[in-house]
Amino acid sequence: MAPMLADLPYWRTIYDYASGWEKSGATENMHDELRRQCRIAVGRSSEPAAAIIDSQSVKAAETVGKPSRGYDAGKKINGRKRHIAVDTIGLLLSVLITAAGVQDRDGAKPLLWNLRKAFPSVGLAWADGGYAGKLVTWAKTKLKPKLTPEIVRRPDDRHTFRVLPRRWVVERALAWITRCRRTVRDYERLPAHHETMVHWAMTITMTRRLARRRPAVQPRYLQPHHAASAR
Repeated sequence: MAPMLADLPYWRTIYDYASGWEKSGATENMHDELRRQCRIAVGRSSEPAAAIIDSQSVKAAETVGKPSRGYDAGKKINGRKRHIAVDTIGLLLSVLITAAGVQDRDGAKPLLWNLRKAFPSVGLAWADGGYAGKLVTWAKTKLKPKLTPEIVRRPDDRHTFRVLPRRWVVERALAWITRCRRTVRDYERLPAHHETMVHWAMTITMTRRLARRRPAVQPRYLQPHHAASAR
């Protein structure tokens, strides 16, 4: 367990609540309901029809044991990797935590399997070039009903910055997750605990989004019917 802020209750109390909600599924259920409300609020259906997948390697604290951590040679990061699937507006659909040394396409198989199980409505998943090859063939043969990965490739001129279609949505979601103190790196002893923290990070994002859309409530003394009765 990572160190707690000084103004919070005793760490064991916080841990018991968080662990209990994780095991009962309460944290994920609350997150999923907020996602549905966010989608409806912007005029989308409650369930997604497409997804975007990506991964992010994050440094691990000393609390993360050797069996569940690894080294990402490409990013030069010793820690864990979070594989995520988001909908077309960037809201989290599925998350999987592995050692940082796990290749993207290898981590994508259980991620897409979980996505297919939880969201039968999703038939298309966009991904970057790191997922090309055997993953596409595996998805077409193993995932029923069909969930087709579509590769969004970089332009030939790699020295020019361009916002890639669909890809920017999942990159923004990873940035939202990283803004939280507990997810800027991995402090959790168990990968499942970090998955819970990712759900909490997105829960914060969604509750703020819904709160901004709620119309302001005037005090009673400013409401027209109250002013008329006061006369």
